[in-house]
Amino acid sequence: MAALARWCYRHKWTVVLFWVLALFGVGIASNTVGSNYANVFQLPGTESAKVLTLMDQAFPNRSGEADSVVWHTDSGSVNDAAVKDEMTAALAKVAKLPDVGSVASPYDAQGAGRISKDGRTAYATVTWSKLGNELTVDQVNTFVDTARAPDSAAKGLEVEVGGQAVQQAEQPPMGLSEIVGIAAAAIVLYLAFGSLFGMLLPILTAVFGVGTSVSAIALLSHGMDLGDIAPTLASLVGLGVGIDYALFIVTRHRKGILRGLVPEEAAVKAVNTSGRAVLFAGGTVCIALLGMYAVGLNFLDGLAVSAVLTVILTVAASVTLLPAMLGVLGMRVLSRRQRKRLAQHGPESEEAVGAAARWSGFVQRHPRVLGVIAVVVMAALAIPALSLRLGSSDQGNNQASTSTRQAYDLLADGFGPGFNGPLTILAEVPGGAGDLTALDGLVADIRKLDGVAAVNAVPVKAGATVAVVQVVPTTSPQAVQTDELIDRLRDDVIPAAEKGSTMQAYVGGQTAIFKDFAHVIMQKLPLFIGIIIALGFVLLMLAFRSIVVPLTAAAMNLIAAAAAFGVLVAAFQWGWGGDLLSAGRAGPIDSFIPVIMLSLLFGLSMDYQVFLVSRMHEEWVHTRDNARAVRVGLAETSRVINSAAVIMICVFGAFVLMGQRATAMFGIGLAGAVALDAFVLRTILVPSLMHLFGDSNWWLPGWLDKRLPHMAVEPADEEEPVGEAKELVPSHD
Repeated sequence: MAALARWCYRHKWTVVLFWVLALFGVGIASNTVGSNYANVFQLPGTESAKVLTLMDQAFPNRSGEADSVVWHTDSGSVNDAAVKDEMTAALAKVAKLPDVGSVASPYDAQGAGRISKDGRTAYATVTWSKLGNELTVDQVNTFVDTARAPDSAAKGLEVEVGGQAVQQAEQPPMGLSEIVGIAAAAIVLYLAFGSLFGMLLPILTAVFGVGTSVSAIALLSHGMDLGDIAPTLASLVGLGVGIDYALFIVTRHRKGILRGLVPEEAAVKAVNTSGRAVLFAGGTVCIALLGMYAVGLNFLDGLAVSAVLTVILTVAASVTLLPAMLGVLGMRVLSRRQRKRLAQHGPESEEAVGAAARWSGFVQRHPRVLGVIAVVVMAALAIPALSLRLGSSDQGNNQASTSTRQAYDLLADGFGPGFNGPLTILAEVPGGAGDLTALDGLVADIRKLDGVAAVNAVPVKAGATVAVVQVVPTTSPQAVQTDELIDRLRDDVIPAAEKGSTMQAYVGGQTAIFKDFAHVIMQKLPLFIGIIIALGFVLLMLAFRSIVVPLTAAAMNLIAAAAAFGVLVAAFQWGWGGDLLSAGRAGPIDSFIPVIMLSLLFGLSMDYQVFLVSRMHEEWVHTRDNARAVRVGLAETSRVINSAAVIMICVFGAFVLMGQRATAMFGIGLAGAVALDAFVLRTILVPSLMHLFGDSNWWLPGWLDKRLPHMAVEPADEEEPVGEAKELVPSHD
């Protein structure tokens, strides 16, 4: 690491040019080739997946995206002449818009089912000739404005538009969250360093790493299935870890200069110590992310690969581009005041001073009391996690001001809560009349069930071997009662109808897909958690030659995860966050959130553990004094860990600005987890426990020590006199 850092420092312009060429070269290639993102979502072995497969086979020419135009009149009926004329004219204009394939109006000959029983709510289905992600925002906005024109023209008439294409158009501009996150990080860095150049270094390092990776992800989308959320997730994760990693190295570099090293030696020392910790920390994040493969869902595999690629490139930028830029800046990495003080008063003392040192001493004197307080706080926050329920957000969880949310509510009020999430029962009827009789019996049995509002069997064409039955529950798609209805259909009603026939029926539809997804995740979650905890344990044991340190880290990871999910449940499932956190209407936690969150949380928690304990371990190796090692390690790293945590909180908190409940959930969960991890666990609980454990922190059975390979995170520094005129020799470390 020292040799790499010295080479990059001395060949600074070569390294900078390489990264500039990489950033713009990959970017140009990406813009030339374009992207091929595909939201491929498969749940092999589930009934809902079987329904999708059979539907694709039976109806291969189904049209593209479908959106809804919903209108409601406060008085009278939607069939009144004034309302009918206004809406018919608006729908006629919608039908003439580019890429609109068809418009199914309630005023058509077969459209009576699109008008509510009280006659005051109606809807039209607008089917596009393209998928929603192929439509431009301007196209969709024109469609919304055209459809909603009667809203202001006719008194007492409310017109709203719902659907996936409309929801995408309602989202804030792309890049807003990244810009806000970077701006907040810049403020934190400037306050921490007091230097404009010092503030810019971590941001530029992260931007080069993330910018290159986002373009590379677009190219990668041509070779594997990547969802369109992959670059957004990867960029926000990359910004967080990239700025943090560069912050740790720059902080160590500045400290070296202030303590008397020339800039080159300070940079080499920073990369050879904190840079090693960055490599190790980045590796643990990658391992945690790749743990998503244990779940066995291709949707998560793509997210894991894109995030890992971003972390690798940000780590590479931190240990190559950063020392090169440190070489460009030289002494200007310090503020003018620091440079002046260094020239007048000479190097700083090696001992940590200030608030961090005082806090570290306070923790050493009161480890039991502080440890108990930290445990109580984390346990209280974790209590809501006991009622965690997985499901999926839908447009009923959108912000109350959005047209999609209002359209959802109008349909629920006019046609019943279950209308927004009908169940699709697909029956294979290869046996002719006997199977059709069984199908009729199935429909009759479903009508008798509690919790069923309506059943509609699509007429079976002559010679068809597949029949479709639509079931509308009386409860909303996210309700527990709807889940119970699906279970009754699958476990009791359908098996009874199949007896004595060759008919095979399956329950599918969007609501059933989300239920199956949650079930698959819950089944795989223990294995997933076990894998990433075990790998993290082994890595920390190799790095610190200890049993207690990795055990403590594993416990801290689980505590942080429990508290973070407690915050999520309170804010999003119980509804305590409301529109303030983009939580929208209360509902279940999105099923994919636990896997992604746990991957990142375990990786980032391991980062803070590595940076904290590596400094303690370094002091322990030199002094064999546990109390001093813990005190010095906390004093010298707590400030930078807290600064890094604030940056992470800003970056992840910016997810709220994306306007989606799922991404807000992800951002708030990770921001809360990082805050608790840095300010409670690493600053209070971990050092308190390490003081209580004493020398046992560094115990490793002799027989195990002999068999384990040696891996140094932060090697002991070789102190040697360094002056401005000293001839520097490349290190062979």
